[in-house]
Amino acid sequence: MTFMRHVIRFIVAAVVLMFVGFLVPGFSVNSFWTALLAAVVIAVIGWIVESLFGDRISPYNRGIVGFLVSAVVIYITQFFVAGFRVTILGALLASLVIGIIDLFIPIKNNLGEPRNRQET
Repeated sequence: MTFMRHVIRFIVAAVVLMFVGFLVPGFSVNSFWTALLAAVVIAVIGWIVESLFGDRISPYNRGIVGFLVSAVVIYITQFFVAGFRVTILGALLASLVIGIIDLFIPIKNNLGEPRNRQET
């Protein structure tokens, strides 16, 4: 059951990336498979950042630090995924749009409980 939950989360993230690619200038995704791979890479880089610096600087945290870290993670992802291109401004705008979408699509942690999302 946990495996399917992760698969669904990555598919939803890929759809969100495709939508952001349509909406945000300076942000392009060639295909759904590229978006799916980018979603996985973004999750891995986000996990690495959170492991190294703690959840106070997590890209999944709200606030200006989380917003900026999220933009950097999105920008770095283009170097690992062919067909995924983003400018610095595109990464900032994408981080903003994804943050707004995240307000309507709640993210849950591995235990199925809503994340504790406090301002930093």
